[in-house]
Amino acid sequence: MHYIAKLTNETNYANRGMILEEDINITNKYYLDNDIAVIYKKPTPIKILKLDYKTNKITNAFFEAKSTLDYNGIYKGNYIEFDAKEVNSKTSFPLSNIHPHQLEHIKKILSHGGICFLIVRFTPINKTFLLYGQDLLNFIKDNDRKSIPLSYFIDNCSIIELKYNPRLDYIKVLKERLKWIS
Repeated sequence: MHYIAKLTNETNYANRGMILEEDINITNKYYLDNDIAVIYKKPTPIKILKLDYKTNKITNAFFEAKSTLDYNGIYKGNYIEFDAKEVNSKTSFPLSNIHPHQLEHIKKILSHGGICFLIVRFTPINKTFLLYGQDLLNFIKDNDRKSIPLSYFIDNCSIIELKYNPRLDYIKVLKERLKWIS
């Protein structure tokens, strides 16, 4: 079954990030179907308090624990974990989009030799970047800014081109930068 992501210029803040996630999910299905990598979206841990059994809908629940990053999996024996962030800015990526517990999680993944990164899409200019976890941590350590300027992404990050198949070939970008995973 092939999926085509719906591209739109409409701004709907309720679904911000959903187009990027859909592109990543399509890519991950392509990777799985073609035996390239096994990457899955992690479910948000929730505690269900009340369920309407007639409609099979959750009517009362809460977040059981802080979520870490959106996706994890394996590529050629290498553990991968990453988050998808879509911003509606032409100039910068607000660091407030990353929670302190996520930064701690990134540090832990990297300290154990995992590959950790963010896929950041600047929606107004339709550019998607791969920001490595260590580069993110270094930026935060070396700067007092509350956002990462677009110029930093252009100068220091890899662009992930939007294609038909796979939609966002982030594995190709990883292979180009991290020669040892090829």
